[in-house]
Amino acid sequence: MSDWHKSSHSGGSNECVEAREYQAGADVRDTQNRELGHLSFTRAEWNAFIETSRTIDG
Repeated sequence: MSDWHKSSHSGGSNECVEAREYQAGADVRDTQNRELGHLSFTRAEWNAFIETSRTIDG
C-alpha cells in the first residue's frame, strides 16, 4: 500500500484530505480527524472520481 498524500488543493491549510492508492482502489481520510478512520473506494469508483474532478477543475 502506498503512503498517504495530501490533496494538491490544500493550499497549505490543515483543512484538507489525504489519499492513498493501491491496486484495488484508494482510501481517503480527513487530515484533522485521522483517528476517525477512512473511506475506501474500489478502483472503478476512484477512477470515476479522478476523471470527474479533472472535468470540474477545468
